[in-house]
Amino acid sequence: MSTPTIHAPRTVQVGDIAVAVQEYGDGEPLLVVNGTSQSLGFWGDLVQVWAGSHRVVTYDLRGMGGTERGSSPFSIASLAADALGLLDALEIERTHVLGYSLGSAIAQELALAAPERVSSLVLYCTWARSDGFQRALMTGLAHPWRTGDLPAALGALGVAFSPQLLDSPEFGTLIEELLPLFPSTPEQIRTTAEQWDADLAHDTLDRLDRITAPTLVIAGEQDLLTPPWHGRQVADAIPGARLEMFTGPGSSHALGVERAEEFVPLVDGFLAEHRTS
Repeated sequence: MSTPTIHAPRTVQVGDIAVAVQEYGDGEPLLVVNGTSQSLGFWGDLVQVWAGSHRVVTYDLRGMGGTERGSSPFSIASLAADALGLLDALEIERTHVLGYSLGSAIAQELALAAPERVSSLVLYCTWARSDGFQRALMTGLAHPWRTGDLPAALGALGVAFSPQLLDSPEFGTLIEELLPLFPSTPEQIRTTAEQWDADLAHDTLDRLDRITAPTLVIAGEQDLLTPPWHGRQVADAIPGARLEMFTGPGSSHALGVERAEEFVPLVDGFLAEHRTS
């Protein structure tokens, strides 16, 4: 694979905020939408394959990484409006969208609000409406972000990984690499608590049948944050959606990292099947 172009990082104005953007490659656009507590740096390695044939756009959500918080209300719908505003600012009329966790909820709302702008959807570790198990887990994970206890908040995020990785010697090295990408300022920590609130309030279950974009749902057997039955429910609700269920070691909420050798080509193949030109 040839090395794709890595475009210079920049900020673009979207409504009341400056949004940090990092783009890779050229071709049909692919918008990548981050999960809770995530910054765009998480995608630096994964997007290299997709950038061989796409203009991959990664960005920091409102109040995270290099993007301003602004004063607007915070919800999945408002974050989807930010994504639509970013597409306008970048003069992207139509794009493939990959959303991870919180980003998958934003992607759902984007596809519902502006179906003409979405070529295809990849919903990675997703859900449509929280159930009791998920609410209990998210409430616990949100607490240290609300109190500003960053070490506890980051430690609790270990549930995103598989038991196999957590107990492996490689885990410490991985965390050292990832730590600089997590929220660190008081504003980012407060915003992460707002993200958890948005996660808990997300509810598209009764509207998913209106999504018209070709959709790939990727779920993991070991995923505790968005358990596999949620992915199946989303795939069942979206007309024609395809479900890919990862099983066995590494099929966690972080399966895109733990099983990258399967995840990355799976997404690449799906995008190739749904080119718009």
